[in-house]
Amino acid sequence: MGKKILIAGAFGILGLSGLGRKTYNELEKAFYAEEKTINFVRPGLDLKILGGVVNPDGSMAVRVGITDPMGVPLDRLGVFTPGPVNMSVVAAYLPRDGKHYVSYTTRQQTSPITRVTATQAAADTGGVWTDHGNGEYTYTLRTRAPANHDREATHTFGVYSSRNLSAFDLGTNYASATFNFVPAGGEVAQLRDVVKTAPCNSCHVTVSAHGGSRRGMEMCVLCHSPQTTDPDTGNTVDMTVMTHKIHMGKDLPSVRGGKPYRLIGNAQSLNDYSDIGFPANPRNCEACHVQTGPNAASQATAMFNPTREACGSCHDDIDFAAGKNHIAQADDSRCSQCHRPQGEREWDISVAGAHVVPERSRNLKGQSIELLEVRDTAAGQNPTVTYRLKDSEGKILSPSEMTSLSLVLAGPAPDYKAYWSESARMDPVSPSGWATHRFARAIPADAAGTYSVSAEGYRNVTFEGPQRIPTTVRDALRNVITYFSVDGSRPEPRRTVVTTAKCNACHTQIEAHGRNRNQIEHCVVCHNGAMTDAARRPAAAGPPESISMASMIHRIHTGREQGRPYILYGFGGSLNDFSKVGFSTSAADCGVCHVNLSQNIPLRQSPSSITDPRAFLTNPGAATAACLSCHTSRDAAAHAQLNTAPLGESCTVCHGPNSEFSVARVHAR
Repeated sequence: MGKKILIAGAFGILGLSGLGRKTYNELEKAFYAEEKTINFVRPGLDLKILGGVVNPDGSMAVRVGITDPMGVPLDRLGVFTPGPVNMSVVAAYLPRDGKHYVSYTTRQQTSPITRVTATQAAADTGGVWTDHGNGEYTYTLRTRAPANHDREATHTFGVYSSRNLSAFDLGTNYASATFNFVPAGGEVAQLRDVVKTAPCNSCHVTVSAHGGSRRGMEMCVLCHSPQTTDPDTGNTVDMTVMTHKIHMGKDLPSVRGGKPYRLIGNAQSLNDYSDIGFPANPRNCEACHVQTGPNAASQATAMFNPTREACGSCHDDIDFAAGKNHIAQADDSRCSQCHRPQGEREWDISVAGAHVVPERSRNLKGQSIELLEVRDTAAGQNPTVTYRLKDSEGKILSPSEMTSLSLVLAGPAPDYKAYWSESARMDPVSPSGWATHRFARAIPADAAGTYSVSAEGYRNVTFEGPQRIPTTVRDALRNVITYFSVDGSRPEPRRTVVTTAKCNACHTQIEAHGRNRNQIEHCVVCHNGAMTDAARRPAAAGPPESISMASMIHRIHTGREQGRPYILYGFGGSLNDFSKVGFSTSAADCGVCHVNLSQNIPLRQSPSSITDPRAFLTNPGAATAACLSCHTSRDAAAHAQLNTAPLGESCTVCHGPNSEFSVARVHAR
């Protein structure tokens, strides 16, 4: 074994030394390591299950291969190749008359709170590893399948692993894999494939749990089945029930009624999901249960097969046994008699109908706007905008047919110091259908650089909604924006920091202020460095909060990590408390939202300062404000203050893109 591994390791170092830093991106720790370290360590971990067996006597074994990203075999013990690789094995089967896995490998967990003992699916312990050389190993499980195990049923081995490279300051690499087979031989005909991993990763980047080593839905469902409960709370950790409840969180009827939703995990860790808010509408089942395309699971239509466990996990104020809030149901056999997959109308009692989001109703036909021309754009002039409105069928609309229509003039585009919004509903329309709006407000006489005009608006549509009650919904325009120069210079749009598509990966459709603002390029017009919620914050609520885009978004997404409340007052005096909001992945994963490494400094076209009355530094520079919106401690503010002079911020000295403590580097994963 040693000789083979040593040769493979030497071959990897000498013969395959072209891995290099360029193999990694700026969001990974390995990108910043020295070339010689990369070529020696080869960060990363590939795990493959090469085969498995459940013998008639119940003995079980699985064969795995572990390599680095170049395919060079790794030594499990980390003696002959850098970093030990820890692997754990789960063995489970899928009953032919069932839909949930049953794990052969289990443990007994006794609650110190309730003294209840529960049998839980877990990894095998006490088995034996056999080294075949060349990075291949066989693990013979201590656990044995029962003598009467069904050899015609689908069996699955799951292996999760970690490669510890902390000695090289390269963190820990993780990998999971599963292997499906039928012990008696033949093709695997039955799987559990309800939700793919890809939809999870659209929010969570890399969905993982228990320290990061369990990755992918195929791995998770082996243990998260009705077989396993939390003895401390009595809650099941079945994937269907647990996932629905976690994502419903604060919207669960039980939570609204005062009962928190909690699970107690390894080492008695308390996990309270009572404040979780789904970034998309909770009715949007297809955010996870994708029905078409490459991310659709083979059993994605399972969401249309109602069961007490699935439906009751969200609608947890129903007692099916007692008939509370629903007709009593002793089993699931009659669920589909009423709750068909698809009904004849929206908001009927079919599965699809009951989960229609009003803002996504087919009654909303949609409309669009084109900004065709902006004239009279010099400093001191009143710009005139020519535009055209159309419905979804291409019919020209008059501005007066809109319930609301506004054009927003703002500038200068690099940092948007000011904006003016004017109603356009009464604008005249030419015979060709072109409408014209002349701004009553002139461009400032001392204006320079690039300004913009953007559009927002909606039509109110009333239709028969849930419970046949007339419902009025805003059918909003997609915001559009155009840029122009006020001094003859080349127009230069505001820098692109994030994209609407990045927001929509979690939110499905980002929209605010009554759906009126739905494109990031339009949002930043108002959410500029000078803006606070002062206009709507009651005097008794104290100093205003900054609503500058960078500060506001960072603070919203790290709400529960802030150590201070973040409460904004909006239209109608609405109170919006983001203090308990959590990000769907690590807050250090800047690339989840940022594009083109825009988190790095110096910030191109950045405003000179931000107005932040409630912060330690009330008028910080743009880079300082962005950083302090996540790093909220007094120490961090003092550090920033010490490195700011009358000439400006000196952040780039230590945190510039090529510095040892660059923003991307210190946040690398």
